[in-house]
Amino acid sequence: MKKLLAVLIALTLGLGTTALAADYTVGICQQMPHAALDSATQGFIDALNEALGEGAVEFLVQNAQGDSTACTTIVNDFVTKKVDLILGNATTALQAAANGTFTIPVLGTSVTEYGTALGIENFSGLVGGNVSGTSDLAPLDEQANMILELWPQAKTCAMLYCSGEPNSAYQVKKVAEYLTAKGVTCVEYPFSDSNDIASVAKAAAAAADVIYIPTDNTAAACAEAINGAVLPTGTPIMGGDEGICGGCGIATLCINYYDLGVTTGKMAARILTGEIKIEETEIAYAEKFSKVYNPDNCRELGVDIAALEAAGYTAIVKEKP
Repeated sequence: MKKLLAVLIALTLGLGTTALAADYTVGICQQMPHAALDSATQGFIDALNEALGEGAVEFLVQNAQGDSTACTTIVNDFVTKKVDLILGNATTALQAAANGTFTIPVLGTSVTEYGTALGIENFSGLVGGNVSGTSDLAPLDEQANMILELWPQAKTCAMLYCSGEPNSAYQVKKVAEYLTAKGVTCVEYPFSDSNDIASVAKAAAAAADVIYIPTDNTAAACAEAINGAVLPTGTPIMGGDEGICGGCGIATLCINYYDLGVTTGKMAARILTGEIKIEETEIAYAEKFSKVYNPDNCRELGVDIAALEAAGYTAIVKEKP
């Protein structure tokens, strides 16, 4: 009788454990730590928890610290663990996930242009297969036009970006085409990594009237270093996203990365529950964009803040250390 009771207790505890276990396991590979990517990851997690319930999803969150090899290692571990879905946060993480599995659903976020990231010519918005996601692409023509509006006397624009990020090169190309057509001379200043970013930024500042930095993960992670190199020269920077603008820029037209993560999380929930098929899911784009400015750098360079606010710009609120 005692043995039977022990067996029943063990079975009951086992059933209780099973009931409390997560329904899904989701692997998150974030390319590197910085504010925009952190916000996208948090938005993704919050949206999945809200859609499926707290505890329904076990999140395996890994940060590659900007190392592409680490992205591959992280993804391979997720594949070995047979997770139900993988989030690739930023381009290198997405590329690793897309190359690492052809069966597990893969969603990207904080990726600017999927055709460029995945080598798809004439990209129409649908990746197909096991890959989809969300894009952080802001209207590049409007960003370029903001440069002309804020600095109408500018004759030269330096395009500062990381040579290892194909989506950065894509943005630079598009913005340069627009500015060149308006009579502005554009010169590219690519840097390879954080080791040469300050010296390249100084060279760009010395040669141009204004600097454009696209949505670039390496630049965002090193925004303070860029600021230290460029601000003393008085050369203004137009950032491709809020993180870059807040770290070293004057203004930008940008999206909210937390909201982008939420959109991606809602997409993940529908894929996990079978409501939609990932192979039929097109890339989703941000619907809202905000014009923001960096009050500290504006004051430092004598930019008319009242005029910016009258034109619809709002100040970036920086978190206290």
